[in-house]
Amino acid sequence: MPKDHGIGASSKRREDIRFLTGRGRYTDDINLHGQAYVHFLRSDVAHGRLHKVDTSAAEGMPGVIRIFTGKDFEGVGGLPCGWQVTDRHGNPMQEPAHPVLAQGKVRHVGDPIAAVVAETAAEARNAAEAIVLDIEELPAVIDMKKAVQPDAPKVHDDLTSNLCYDWGFVEENKAAVDEAFARAAHVTTLELVNNRLSPNAMEPRVAVGDYNTGTDESTLYTTSQNPHVIRLLMGAFVLGIPEHKLRVVAPDVGGGFGSKIFHYAEEAFCTFAAKAIRRPVKWTASRSEAFITDAHGRDHVTKIELALDAENNFTAIRTETYANMGAYLSTFAPSVPTWLHGTLMAGNYRTPLIYVNVKAVFTNTVPVDAYRGAGRPEATFQLERLVDKAARELGVDPVDLRRQNFITQFPYATPVAVEYDTGDYNATMDKLLDMIDRDGFEARAAKSKANGKLRGLGINCYIEACGIAPSALVGQLGARAGLYESATVRVNATGGIVVMTGSHSHGQGHETSFAQVVADMIGVPEAQVEIVHGDTANTPMGMGTYGSRSIAVGGSAMVRATEKIIKKAKKIAAHLMEASEGDIELKDGQFTVAGTDKSVAWGDVTLAAYVPHNYPLTELEPGLEETAFYDPNNFTYPAGAYACEVEVDPETGKVTICSFAAADDFGNVINPMIVSGQVHGGLAQGIGQALLENVSYDENGQLLSASYMDYAMPRADDVPFYQVDHSCVTPCTHNPLGVKGCGEAGAIGSPPAVVNAVIDALHRGGMTHVAHIDMPLTPARVWSAMQG
Repeated sequence: MPKDHGIGASSKRREDIRFLTGRGRYTDDINLHGQAYVHFLRSDVAHGRLHKVDTSAAEGMPGVIRIFTGKDFEGVGGLPCGWQVTDRHGNPMQEPAHPVLAQGKVRHVGDPIAAVVAETAAEARNAAEAIVLDIEELPAVIDMKKAVQPDAPKVHDDLTSNLCYDWGFVEENKAAVDEAFARAAHVTTLELVNNRLSPNAMEPRVAVGDYNTGTDESTLYTTSQNPHVIRLLMGAFVLGIPEHKLRVVAPDVGGGFGSKIFHYAEEAFCTFAAKAIRRPVKWTASRSEAFITDAHGRDHVTKIELALDAENNFTAIRTETYANMGAYLSTFAPSVPTWLHGTLMAGNYRTPLIYVNVKAVFTNTVPVDAYRGAGRPEATFQLERLVDKAARELGVDPVDLRRQNFITQFPYATPVAVEYDTGDYNATMDKLLDMIDRDGFEARAAKSKANGKLRGLGINCYIEACGIAPSALVGQLGARAGLYESATVRVNATGGIVVMTGSHSHGQGHETSFAQVVADMIGVPEAQVEIVHGDTANTPMGMGTYGSRSIAVGGSAMVRATEKIIKKAKKIAAHLMEASEGDIELKDGQFTVAGTDKSVAWGDVTLAAYVPHNYPLTELEPGLEETAFYDPNNFTYPAGAYACEVEVDPETGKVTICSFAAADDFGNVINPMIVSGQVHGGLAQGIGQALLENVSYDENGQLLSASYMDYAMPRADDVPFYQVDHSCVTPCTHNPLGVKGCGEAGAIGSPPAVVNAVIDALHRGGMTHVAHIDMPLTPARVWSAMQG
């Protein structure tokens, strides 16, 4: 029977009570006494030399307190990049300065030039419109391949070129890979685009800076996925504020999908300006600003090749990718197309030789960084589209070709430097086939044909490396921060438990699932456990939430801290019952002496910890509070198999998704209902990428998809009712919970399933000339492909 509490139970999300009743507290809900407002004057050209910023007229307008320009930040550090990549020749990447406000040049539409601080948001906006700019517009470079040509306009004048780095991995494999292709019985080649996406979280970004003149302390309230990292980056590298004088608070946050990991100029500005004018300063992004300031995702152009022997075994893979960095290096941008992408190019398959080349390029566009999946969706899309194409060229069943090449022995060291500790890819494929009734597909296709539609079935696999760590490894790969997690467990005298975590919840359900873990370990009701997060003043240093790491890394830190609590509590219980510590057992909130009827309740032990009358203080200090930091030994590797059925209208090219099934192996599952919800959300985002979403620029760098009028987000009628299953379980072998992470899986595995299904439909309709269609598969693109 399903569990009704603790680990494995579908406990209802406790945080939803405040969200559904309108009692959440988001950053925009925070309004401080004496608060002023800021409006940023942003560049409306993609590339230009900034000759003059005339603020004289604006300064005298009603409500204006102060106007800031790049000159005010000449002695201030620029926004730092948190990851350094070394290229294939051993040279460090080119790393340009990223000023808080533009200095000398503007490099993308939306680059902030000046900031008006005024009594009201309307007054700040009105004054910004009165600022006179003298900008010499320069030729913009948008296309990545054109950007690396010798005669291309340079985004940054002080760099040698627009090439950030030329990365090869594993460089030592290159000659062997080339040789394997030379002797291959069959080679499949595919060129594709992984389209640029706008994250579009429900809550736009907000920042409120505050300064306390009495204590010389700064506070930033912000929509962040990792407040401790923002404090570290902004304090140490931008504004020079000691960490003990800087507090960062991320209250309820309405979604992030990666876009709220990064340190943004607006956060640094509000903190800086609050101290400069001695008043709180607030900025709330409009949706239009979000399109031109939030870090975008994906944007790769790739050529990928697969070599097979005469028995259809995979022998080698090689890829060449151009990855768009945009105008500046966002916080984790360099790692996404390299270490988060190249290391996953083995996929679920035992391919002995792999070589990945990535050229990261600066262009006059919004910076690009991690977006749900971050590198892994790009790798999966390339690989799974390629395997499907290979199956068609060879005339074999795409499922059979995958099964033939699956990794089946674990642990398995891939040729791209990671080791999968466990998995069962045949089990997830078997489960998927049980879910989708593949044998009945032909009958469904015939029914669609009778209705004038083409029906197709797309199947693919995925694997993800998540729970990013260990710190020692990622440090060698260029990370400029540790990637551990932390937890402090504080038990009150009456038995209530407060867990303070460095992880951050912005939709994942941490307040429910984390409480389930701690309550299960101790045997108390989940309501007795409170989860505290998001405030650097009262949580231990942690790296935040991204990369499906919260339960695997943050949850493991909680387990370790709770184990320390239980160990001390058993010592106290032993004193209370005059027994040996080794004989004490804890179950269902009750301490007992093994083999006897002696017992003492959890609450009695916790009270004794704070009122220590019954045990000697010489042996135990009072109190019951413990902290643990957890740095994992390896990534976790969730994997699965996905299937999509579509109908294509041959008259219009419109694609309708009829059904979608996802069979995932997430290791042990803490809360099945939350996991299913995470998969549902990821599938919607992946389907959005496959069929609808696309950030588009013209040749001058003007954003053509700058609002929901032009950027198509998936709606309820664009997605089907999903079948999801996570009953295939191979527990992670190296964390105490055996968990793997689930938050990004749906977005990783779904795009190739959709595209594979559309190509299958067209082939079944006789259009075998269509080998690939780039995402998004809009009706116009599909119809054009059908016409040849």
